[in-house]
Amino acid sequence: MVKTSKLINFDVPLVLASKSPRRIKLLKNLGFDFEVMPSDVDENIPEDLQPADYVCRLSLLKARDIAEKQITPAIILGADTTVYLNGEYLNKPKDKNNAYEILKKLSGNTHQVFTGITLINTKTNKELTDFQVTNVRFRELRDDEIWAYIESGSPMDKAGAYGIQDDFGAVFVDHIEGCYYNIVGLPLELTYRRLFEITQSD
Repeated sequence: MVKTSKLINFDVPLVLASKSPRRIKLLKNLGFDFEVMPSDVDENIPEDLQPADYVCRLSLLKARDIAEKQITPAIILGADTTVYLNGEYLNKPKDKNNAYEILKKLSGNTHQVFTGITLINTKTNKELTDFQVTNVRFRELRDDEIWAYIESGSPMDKAGAYGIQDDFGAVFVDHIEGCYYNIVGLPLELTYRRLFEITQSD
């Protein structure tokens, strides 16, 4: 028996298909023991998909990529997060100017953060995919604030060019509706429920 937390016992290891330091930290916060095996799938999914379908599709592709490479039985967790504003996907910025453009769009507006998660139990071939959405309202941002944040380097590896857990990113947010951890990159309550579900016998 592989003990992965105080409340969930897996009979196979848990593998996170992501190198995101935020997802790694959040999963550790739940008390899980797990391996990290990042997926390298192409994340250029057609953007004509609705945001929930978009993140679910990517999380599924990431989880299946690692499941196919896994030699011994395991439970694979794949995840993907995107920021959605007025019909537009705002993913990781390409450069500093693009980060500025994204943050200007978010300024004074309410956007949605979608995270999709997929769990695959390679021992039982069971798959679960789900998603969570959180509404986030930004206050009006000054240009000097935006550029100071960009120069810190923090926005460059984050969907929507911000991290709510960052010093600067936190003060940009006026209020949220929904799961805070979803904005960080992994909705913990949803992930926990689905992890418990995939360990149960049918």
